[in-house]
Amino acid sequence: MYKIVYKKKAVKALAKIPTEFSERFISAFDAIAVGNTEGLSIKPLEGLSGFRLRIGSYRAIYELDNGELIVTVFNIGSRGDIYK
Repeated sequence: MYKIVYKKKAVKALAKIPTEFSERFISAFDAIAVGNTEGLSIKPLEGLSGFRLRIGSYRAIYELDNGELIVTVFNIGSRGDIYK
């Protein structure tokens, strides 16, 4: 099982987005931590290490550290702003 680490920017973003989406992101990262990615919209980032998780019109940028078993969530935001 992976440990989930939310960066400060991700915590602030979770507080700003609607509760419905923040709860879905939290449960999705809990599922990723136990290795259950079935039904989740996940793609690797192009040109960068890490992954993108899509829920509705929101995206989360995260990275897996298989050596230390850590899921690091960097940022969560709307589709237009997340990649900047």
